[in-house]
Amino acid sequence: MTTWTDCYHRHTGTEEQQIYDHLLYWVQHESPSRMIERFRQLFMDGSGYSEPKIWMALERITTSKQAEQEFRFILNRCCHILINRWQMHPHLQASIPDLVDIFQTPPVMGTVRSRGARRLRELVRLFNQTEQYLTLRRLAQVMSQAAEATGNGSKPLGSLIRRYPYLYEHCLLSEDSSYEHQQTVRQIQSRIQRGFEVDLSQYVTYQVRRAQMSRQACPDLRERIIQPVTNPTLLSDRELGVALKQFYGKVEGSHTYRDLSQRFLTHTSQTPSYRAFKWDLYEYLTASIDPEFGKRQFNERLYSQLKNTLPNSDSQRPSEFLIVRTCSQLLNFLVVESPQRPNHYVFVDLITNLGATFTTGLLLKIVLLCRKVKPYLEKRFSILFNHYETYARDGVPWLIKSLENLNVALSLHFGDADVSCLSQIL
Repeated sequence: MTTWTDCYHRHTGTEEQQIYDHLLYWVQHESPSRMIERFRQLFMDGSGYSEPKIWMALERITTSKQAEQEFRFILNRCCHILINRWQMHPHLQASIPDLVDIFQTPPVMGTVRSRGARRLRELVRLFNQTEQYLTLRRLAQVMSQAAEATGNGSKPLGSLIRRYPYLYEHCLLSEDSSYEHQQTVRQIQSRIQRGFEVDLSQYVTYQVRRAQMSRQACPDLRERIIQPVTNPTLLSDRELGVALKQFYGKVEGSHTYRDLSQRFLTHTSQTPSYRAFKWDLYEYLTASIDPEFGKRQFNERLYSQLKNTLPNSDSQRPSEFLIVRTCSQLLNFLVVESPQRPNHYVFVDLITNLGATFTTGLLLKIVLLCRKVKPYLEKRFSILFNHYETYARDGVPWLIKSLENLNVALSLHFGDADVSCLSQIL
């Protein structure tokens, strides 16, 4: 994978550094609206820029032999110089989508005479077809403060990206993302994740108090005493209630998912061979599967998947390396393998037969016993999200329910959402 450092060192450094320094200076001294106009004049108009030496530096870049391969990295870096600055100031963050929007109407090719300006406009149009531009569009969607129209099923799935912070590192970073931009994305991710966890905690507290008071007071009095809290997910109240009970409550006898993972880890710490570990893992996972569904095909497929995972290591003691590899390959099998091979029929089959909540519970069992594969699971979901992001929301309700369930599950087990009051009613 190409990194920003690799890209940077391929250049001689002078012309692009001139442009970076120029933008770094002005973004600290000009308002976002003025800065966006400056950006438009430099990169879109291709003529009449107020500082000729900066335009000349840009022209040398665009007319170089490497321009077609390199310009997308340079332009992306220029965008992020502005974005990284504005993201640090809450009152400036709304300008980020405005900056990205200027690429929505690429410059007309035939209205300039100079070779450099024509070449610049051609390169900007090509930029709109790159991974770098796609990640910018997603970031703009995340930073947009406009509330999602939850009832508008004709909007694309991609318009919901803001709701899923666990996808950000996989959907908002491209191959040349700088360290600064990676930090920016993590800060945005942390802020939005924290907001969701607070909203979820408040909603759960509200529902628990409401349930307790329903036994003590008349409905009218109850509604006056307790301030209503909105469901922070796209699940119905009933669906969210089922998800909370599943991910936080008891699922097998008197045991929660966390209890089951700890019992499994304690038991397998003495397992003599990797082959025996895989058999124990099969038993651990199939305990969550409806027997009627499992015996049709799924259990046999799961058994075959585990049997054929690293068979040359069967006689070894199960090491951390083997466990991580096994769990990551299981997630390939259960969700999706790769962007190049986005087959996910097993995942759709699970959701169709078990529902999104129980399917998410199965994935949660894997991540709880091997926490190092949590980013790997998030990557699997980002592949599905990217694959379907242009589809209308009402065309992929199964995926939206899965994304929402995973958000709840990860917030309960890996975040700071406090739903301990649920124990009073579960």
